[in-house]
Amino acid sequence: MKFIQYSILLLILSLLSSYSIAEDVKHRVVIQVSTDDPRTQKIALNNAVNVQKLYGMDAVEIEIVAYGPGLGLLTKKSKQAKRVESLATQDIQFSACGNTMSKIEKKTGKKPSLLSGVTVVNAGVARIMELQEQGYSYIRP
Repeated sequence: MKFIQYSILLLILSLLSSYSIAEDVKHRVVIQVSTDDPRTQKIALNNAVNVQKLYGMDAVEIEIVAYGPGLGLLTKKSKQAKRVESLATQDIQFSACGNTMSKIEKKTGKKPSLLSGVTVVNAGVARIMELQEQGYSYIRP
């Protein structure tokens, strides 16, 4: 009889420990921005805000990766500049493609001026791939 009680107790403890581990799991999402279309860029920002509102700041990690024509979203010339800077202070990460920046510098003679809160990564596509390998869900608006 004691063996059955002990087994039940172990089963309950096992279930409770797996439940608390599941509660600590964070959601992770990477959002690709590779177009200069203002509507699509706004949708990408809206997606990030909506996911953060749904799960809460502490339960979701969000990174927006911009490359190619999408890099403009993260520059001082962007129509969304104030919003990007504001979201960067609210735990949404922004990554700019270093390859795209180098190509722009070669073409124009100067690097694009990025907004505060934006990080430069070697390659935007590689960054997305790395984040997916770390379990991030991929979104492309």
